[in-house]
Amino acid sequence: MKKDFINIDEIDTATLKEILKNAHHLKEKKFEPPQIFKGLSLAMMFDKLSTRTRMSFEVAMKQLGGHTVVMAKNDMQLGGAESIESTAKVMSRYVDAIMIRMSDHTKMEELAKHASIPVINGMTDLSHPCQIMASTMTIEEKLGTIKGKKIAWFGDYNNVTQSYVDLSKKLDFEFIAAVPEDIAAKAPDKSYVTSDINAAVNNADVIVTDTWVSLGQDGKEIEKFWPYQVNAELMAKAKDTAIFTHCLPIHEWEEVSEEIAKSEASVIYDEAENRVHAQKAILAYCLEGVGVKV
Repeated sequence: MKKDFINIDEIDTATLKEILKNAHHLKEKKFEPPQIFKGLSLAMMFDKLSTRTRMSFEVAMKQLGGHTVVMAKNDMQLGGAESIESTAKVMSRYVDAIMIRMSDHTKMEELAKHASIPVINGMTDLSHPCQIMASTMTIEEKLGTIKGKKIAWFGDYNNVTQSYVDLSKKLDFEFIAAVPEDIAAKAPDKSYVTSDINAAVNNADVIVTDTWVSLGQDGKEIEKFWPYQVNAELMAKAKDTAIFTHCLPIHEWEEVSEEIAKSEASVIYDEAENRVHAQKAILAYCLEGVGVKV
């Protein structure tokens, strides 16, 4: 049976822990990477601009001996002249796995349904599971474990927020998102959101935010988000040992102040690096069916 990596809530806890364990192991081997992907190819498909997702997957695949084929929106006929079903079936004959970053989550799931090879969610408007695995890996490096920790999110409720919610149910940590009242009212699960900034930050081990305006949201009003900016005043209310994470890119200096982004508490570039190693482990999990072992 093929192994996709689409949504965190579809992966069992034991598997998520094993992927994280392998990510740490593969990072330890980054200067002598095992060639476990030798002879294998990954198609990387994008309908949006990408820096970290493209580079991290490409480096991950190539460091471990594999190959990549990159296709931007204008390079493919996905859902256009050719159906998603046909595209999935053709690509399944060419490569060993597909990583796709696209807005429409439903289309991604349709692609996975018709592909006979693994499909990895590089990001959709609904979820960002690979990013969350890198975030978790970073938290484990800095704090020892994510279990029992309090992670507090500030700003908008987006695909990264949703993936944190999903992961908290698997790895036994507390997650709370502090967002404006109108956004809290529309959140999928009200038990994970609040508009009370102080309640969210109190006793927090990890402070997280993301851009208030994502790709394709030009013109979005941001005034209501300013009270939720991560700054020195907010960080001072968290634990003394609290760290700050952000999946990048940062809108300077909106969702986080320059002082915090460049502080000793900030682990944003550790997290960015860990995209490579987390994705090595995700790829290895997905490619177990063709004999890959970490």
